[in-house]
Amino acid sequence: MLDPTLKTQLKAYLERLVLPIELVASLDDGEKSRELDELLAEIATLSDKITVSRRDDDARRPSFAIVRPGTDISVRFAGIPMGHEFTSLVLALLQVGGYPPKVDADLIEQVRELEGDFHFETYFSLSCQNCPDVVQALNLMSVLNPRVRHVAIDGALFQDEVEARKVMAVPSVFLNGQLFGQGRMELGQILAKIDTGAAARAAAKIKTKDAFDVLVIGGGPAGAAAAIYAARKGIRTGVAAERFGGQVLDTMGIENFISVKETEGPKLAAALEQHVREYDVDVMNLQRAEKLIPATEPGGLIEVQLTSGASLRSRTVVLSTGARWRNMNVPGEDQYKNRGVAYCPHCDGPLFKGKRVAVIGGGNSGVEAAIDLAGIVSHVTLLEFDSKLRADEVLQRKLRSLPNVTIHVSALSTEVKGDGQKVTGLDWQDRNSGAMNHIELEGIFVQIGLLPNTEWLKGTVELSPRGEIVIDDRGHTSLPGVFAAGDATTVPYKQIIIAMGAGSTAALTAFDYLIRNSAPAAAPAIGAAA
Repeated sequence: MLDPTLKTQLKAYLERLVLPIELVASLDDGEKSRELDELLAEIATLSDKITVSRRDDDARRPSFAIVRPGTDISVRFAGIPMGHEFTSLVLALLQVGGYPPKVDADLIEQVRELEGDFHFETYFSLSCQNCPDVVQALNLMSVLNPRVRHVAIDGALFQDEVEARKVMAVPSVFLNGQLFGQGRMELGQILAKIDTGAAARAAAKIKTKDAFDVLVIGGGPAGAAAAIYAARKGIRTGVAAERFGGQVLDTMGIENFISVKETEGPKLAAALEQHVREYDVDVMNLQRAEKLIPATEPGGLIEVQLTSGASLRSRTVVLSTGARWRNMNVPGEDQYKNRGVAYCPHCDGPLFKGKRVAVIGGGNSGVEAAIDLAGIVSHVTLLEFDSKLRADEVLQRKLRSLPNVTIHVSALSTEVKGDGQKVTGLDWQDRNSGAMNHIELEGIFVQIGLLPNTEWLKGTVELSPRGEIVIDDRGHTSLPGVFAAGDATTVPYKQIIIAMGAGSTAALTAFDYLIRNSAPAAAPAIGAAA
């Protein structure tokens, strides 16, 4: 199961085990059970602190529990956690084995103090880049608090459960038998949903903070770069982000980030946050801005009100709120989101194995999605509003070579059809003839670009007709002391590397503004880089 390189790496990690652990398997006679049996046996050879037993005491097979003998601490996987979930397996082995987690101490204490019994079940797919964060957060909770139980389930191996529970998007999390949430969630977000006092405590803490010199709103590439450049100037810097990492967290493969041959969005997002935290930056995650109140005088304080009820004040503000997936905005789309309407083919594609799907959008994202899905589903119909596909020619050639793909251009999606529980079809209009058409299918993957997260700024800063923050080449907005960067702005190309450069520019411009309009709270650090 494990190639020599991976085995060597895992052996090195397992040297960090503090306590003995037992891998308890539940197997049947199937091929996947044999694969899991082989994997567990291999893992056990890599550390003398690991033993393996077979008890067949769980109804889901193949599955296994990682148990700390003599305690109530355990983590369970139903399936074979390879692919994106291999890291989840490694962390579970280490954490059950007593290796301390690298998590904020306040969050650890919050988990330990949870009252009540929580039985979580997470359905994942091995190709989902958002699933590991959820799996790892819930696994950690079950290690820290014995009243929390968690099993991570490979939806591709347990199709009967997926069908019965109408799981059509991953990760899907159930708590005590009821749907708890879908999509990427961090530990703090999960705790905020089950610990009802968490949001109020966070808001109260924020209300006590002094004014910042630079306050960054948004934690994507632009926001991270702005925070680092501001902090390196030795001035008081804060970041308020709805989710640190932003849209990068939903990006599968990144192959155009200069000097890095290839990486994945969640890995880059984690590296961004780690880099920011190397500096004296006050990071306030899970905080959504809802109103910007300009300074009443030149060099005065700008206020940013949060949905939690708290407010932050700063001498300058860098807006880097990013963008989100654009919706079709047709009847039925909202009703069937995560019930057949999806936005991440890498995450949710495996759930549609052998089924019929549509991809909306003929740009690079749409064509790449159709190519990927064609290897999983029975048939893909691609619909493009324009009179021709807009994807790179090499992608178009690949798409047209696939036997189970149908392409319609000049196609206007008009309505998502369903039976009340899940998607059953899609209506569309031929823009040339006006003819109405209907496709019977089970899934629709929307890939039609991004919308800037700027609704909360309407009437405050100048926005373009497309809702983007209007900026100049230095990141100035229409308000003194307010700067902007990244995908939420009028910058012509929405790329990670461009957002980082724009964030750096905005921070430097903010520092220049402080020098000219007010004394910063602290002198620049000696030797700070430009």
